[in-house]
Amino acid sequence: MFEKLSDKLEQAFSLLKGHGRITEINVAQTLKEVRRALIDADVSYHTAKKFVTQVKDKAIGQDVLTSINPGQLMIKIVQDELTQLMGSKAQELNLDSKFTVVLIAGLQGSGKTTFSAKLANYLHTHKKLKPLLIACDVYRPAAIDQLEVVASSISVPVYKDLNEKDPVQIAQRGIEHAKKEGQNIVIIDTAGRLAIDNQMMEEIKCIKDVVSPSEILFVVDSMTGQDAVNTAKTFNEVLNYDGVVLTKLDGDTRGGAALTIKSEVHKPIKFISTGEKMDAIDIFHPNRMADRILGMGDVVSLVERAQQQFDEKEAREMEKKMLKNQFTFNDFLKQIKQIKKMGNIKDLLGMIPGVGKAVRNMDIDDDAFKGIESMIFSMTEQERNDPKIINHSRRQRIASGSGSKIEDVNKLIKQFSQMGKMMKMMKSGGFDNMIKNSGGLPPNFKQ
Repeated sequence: MFEKLSDKLEQAFSLLKGHGRITEINVAQTLKEVRRALIDADVSYHTAKKFVTQVKDKAIGQDVLTSINPGQLMIKIVQDELTQLMGSKAQELNLDSKFTVVLIAGLQGSGKTTFSAKLANYLHTHKKLKPLLIACDVYRPAAIDQLEVVASSISVPVYKDLNEKDPVQIAQRGIEHAKKEGQNIVIIDTAGRLAIDNQMMEEIKCIKDVVSPSEILFVVDSMTGQDAVNTAKTFNEVLNYDGVVLTKLDGDTRGGAALTIKSEVHKPIKFISTGEKMDAIDIFHPNRMADRILGMGDVVSLVERAQQQFDEKEAREMEKKMLKNQFTFNDFLKQIKQIKKMGNIKDLLGMIPGVGKAVRNMDIDDDAFKGIESMIFSMTEQERNDPKIINHSRRQRIASGSGSKIEDVNKLIKQFSQMGKMMKMMKSGGFDNMIKNSGGLPPNFKQ
């Protein structure tokens, strides 16, 4: 995400290379390019100008420490200002201790319905709440069907009333139904339009007045840039919502909406959506997003995703198996399954510092593990547990059964064997000896 902006900012910072001190001249040159990068990213001129002025005030005259260069200092200043621009810190949902009503608003096509289901899944998985989705879009064909389909994939119930055409009545009855059934949070998916109109605004205002939601979230398509900001302003005048949700962020190469909404609408971005999968939803952390824009990765988010998918007890058991050289292909399959749950593979790689740029132009399929899985599934249970028995004829059968080449099977088995040897070496102290013989760990490395 935000690839174009990242590239242009990198080019801007390269102007400071070789300078021993930040001066008005080299700052002016760099910030001219930074402002241009922001405007190209569909950030409003006013916001871009204000941002550059704030960076300039902090940068001019600062001595560069001996351990860093001007480029690094400028990046740090820009990083801090980007974080401030996007809201400084993450904002949580306003959740009532007993019963919470969340109202979802937005234009048609913004990803409102899908996000409603994602939010329900998030609240159930991470907050241990019992959500109910209320279908209040009575206009768009198949809107209710769409909500039911996505909700069924996460086992969350949907309240609907096909005989009722008044969304206000549906919302009220849905809330009553939730209380009777023991659900403690309702998420109301409202109707969207192709454009803002008076009828739409009046309708959603009526729903708000009647149900008194604890939280109102406005969903916008991040790829619409400044149009998203303008729409957000209009909705805020009517609803005075609590936060913004940016969808389709994985396809946004510019970043205009993310960078501008907080400063121009004065509402925090609370969630981002980065794909079609039900778990492709994250709390918006301005500092982490600033890091990603500047090519620093996002290790914290990567670790958090891993922690969500990997059971600690199971991870320890896996470690024991690896150290005893008892790690099997069945165990490998489990690991692959957990990695896939973490989200888009390319997005995950982009969170690793220095890797994002390297994989940017690479075509990394979400089904990157499909070939490996097919080969393992083509093995017998005995072969999975004891790869040593896989001779040439067995390899041919596995290749044929998985639609692979025998070279691919050979490669998989070889890599699996090498992994086992490495674990065995670490167990016997070979790793420590290897480190000692190489002159030790880097000075700043802590074991």
